[in-house]
Amino acid sequence: MDLMFDISGLTSGDEEFSTSKKDVLKFLKIIGVDTRFISYTPEKIYINNLRFSKFSRTRETTFNKQYSEIEVVRNKLFQKICSKSSKVLSEEIKPNSRILMPEDNFIIELIMEPYTRKYGVELVYEGEHDLKVNPLVLDDEVNNIFEGIFSGEGLNIIKKDNEIFPLINVSFDWINSFLEMDGQDILEKQNKNELAISFSEFLDDVAPQYKENVLKASEFIEAKLETEK
Repeated sequence: MDLMFDISGLTSGDEEFSTSKKDVLKFLKIIGVDTRFISYTPEKIYINNLRFSKFSRTRETTFNKQYSEIEVVRNKLFQKICSKSSKVLSEEIKPNSRILMPEDNFIIELIMEPYTRKYGVELVYEGEHDLKVNPLVLDDEVNNIFEGIFSGEGLNIIKKDNEIFPLINVSFDWINSFLEMDGQDILEKQNKNELAISFSEFLDDVAPQYKENVLKASEFIEAKLETEK
């Protein structure tokens, strides 16, 4: 059950809150929001997981009384994207890692930001790092697989031990639909192989769920090959 908060009481005396990230997150914690399940930006707070964040409508009202200029985004598609990503990242990220981020990738920024609180990671853009984010999206990975098969080269295995793939299980349709709704620039597909793209489009019509199955089959074969070395 939500508790009602007296904002004047929170901000009286020594307890004053600025618009800094530190203070915004502190205020959210005070009103009962679990900030491990939200993504912070100066203009918007994006809810990654509604249930785990405990960011109820009552808490949103309380938050907006203090920070009326910051929008709370309750986008269900974004929450689905975060759910897909978390299944991968929970297995790949180690606590307190230094993670090298790609430049100018808004969706990656949103997904990775909460992990500074979940796992205490540090997000860096240059220099030494323990892990590197590869922004590969599900569609491009599937097309990479098809391209390797059609060229007779077999599986195009591009993964490296120190890389993590937040979007490997997320489709361009999901990502770009969310980005458009949020007024952001959409992502462009990186794999431009016409034969792979044409085959993917054909399968989209006859077996819409094929991409995740192709990825799982590829990962199984890759793991099998590793054990046989």
